[in-house]
Amino acid sequence: MIYVLLDGVGDLPHPDLAGKTPLEAATTRNMDVLAKNGSMGQVISVGKGIAPESDIAVFNMLGYKFQHSDYVGRGVIEAIGIGVDFKDGDLALRGNFATLDNEGKIIDRRAGRKIEREDTEEISKEIEKKIRFSNPNASVVVAPTVDHRVIVRLRDSKPLSSEISNTDPAYARVDGMGIAKAVSDFMKIEKCIPLEQTEDAASAAILVNEFTEQSLEIMKKSDVNKQRSQKNKKLLNSILLRDAGNKYPNVKPINDLHSMNFSCIVDMPVEVGISNILKMKAFNAGGLTDYEEKASVAAQATETENAIYVHLKGPDDFGHDGDAIGKMKNIEEIDKRFFGTLLDHIDVSKIAVMISADHSTPCIYKGHSDDPVPLLISGDMIANDDAQRFTEAEAKKGAIGLIEGAQVVKTAIDFFKT
Repeated sequence: MIYVLLDGVGDLPHPDLAGKTPLEAATTRNMDVLAKNGSMGQVISVGKGIAPESDIAVFNMLGYKFQHSDYVGRGVIEAIGIGVDFKDGDLALRGNFATLDNEGKIIDRRAGRKIEREDTEEISKEIEKKIRFSNPNASVVVAPTVDHRVIVRLRDSKPLSSEISNTDPAYARVDGMGIAKAVSDFMKIEKCIPLEQTEDAASAAILVNEFTEQSLEIMKKSDVNKQRSQKNKKLLNSILLRDAGNKYPNVKPINDLHSMNFSCIVDMPVEVGISNILKMKAFNAGGLTDYEEKASVAAQATETENAIYVHLKGPDDFGHDGDAIGKMKNIEEIDKRFFGTLLDHIDVSKIAVMISADHSTPCIYKGHSDDPVPLLISGDMIANDDAQRFTEAEAKKGAIGLIEGAQVVKTAIDFFKT
């Protein structure tokens, strides 16, 4: 089985596409071929009414259903993914470099999204060097990852609690899980508050607030931003923090969970962290948009592995940017370059292809939503249900019906058995 998650591909009708979703508007000849040779359904990746972040959604789509309070938080997952020194009792948070105006209003949550690595590295080192916490035992690591993304790890001589609120106004922290909130045109950095009446939570909130206050001043005076201003680039003048975690996750390896030989092709720190935690063998397959290479490597991996999970990032970015036409074109590119190459290299009488998404990212919302995502299980061994295309509408009438994310892999395995 080759299991492909198209990050944020689910969507809603959009006026720029004549009332169609990007999947419906896109020309997808290869996914159409797969749809006609399989069965479809819908997936609620995490739970009804929950607009999940990618980390908890991917865990669910791989078969792991956490009780919310058991989840360690995205900060920890990404810290593990990039190799940050992290131990139980530390506090890891996911951050966004963002751009504020002179009144403190957030004018871009991603500071232009495509940010030069040297800028994020230089300003991160500057923050680390100049921060002075009121607690002399406290320390911080600021580790930029990809584009606007950054990990902040706080450490004290005593354990820090993760029961604190986000400073990022676009996400709420609910029982350890990040939940996307509606994005408005007027947002400011929020104060971090303890969510339980403990000394550990109070200490953690103080450190986060001191980090935010001091880093704002450091970035405001940074030469990095003086140079960016001269080049008319968006400033890196704030860091929005969310999804605190303070413990290393303890989960069953994916091969033990499903009694299969799972491997993966992943790129982003959060997916690398998940693969490390689940003890999945990872294959190197080029950069984010090296779709032909990813397809070739996935096909070749079937010679030694019996399940290959491939995570393709593209559609989600266009959803967050509200670019429906761009999302449609990216889907067409993935269909031609990834699925076209894949079909040229596999025998669908022996290998099943499963396609879904971790969550929906509707362009009209510019953020994640709780809308179900389409699911396709395709191959000569799969009973067909008259599906014609991989779209939200086709998925809604598919034979698989509506299932939870944690049921997807098991559902596919049961299909193979029949």
